[in-house]
Amino acid sequence: QVQLVESGGGLVQPGGSLRISCAASRNIFNCYTMAWYRQAPGKQRELVATITKDGTTYYVDSVKGRLTISRDVADNTVYLQMSSLKPDDTAVYYCNSLTTYFNWGQGTQVTVSS
Repeated sequence: QVQLVESGGGLVQPGGSLRISCAASRNIFNCYTMAWYRQAPGKQRELVATITKDGTTYYVDSVKGRLTISRDVADNTVYLQMSSLKPDDTAVYYCNSLTTYFNWGQGTQVTVSS
């Protein structure tokens, strides 16, 4: 079973930047569209961004122009570069395939606050 391990979260001020990572225990990026999701306190988990096997990206409107998804196939790692962060971006961030095929990792907490 593939394990997904998210890391890199933390506390950042509004307008700041952060890069979070998701390491997979084996190479899955050639087979699956990968995605970042987030879950804010009291809210349902929501899709944030996706990246296909050929590298095509998609973003929900609320993060367009501020978040960038990328991946390193050789390292089995997918990244989410976040800039111009807002308090509304505060959430636990998770990665998974677009079909949420894999078991969820523990996520990484991103807190945007002054």
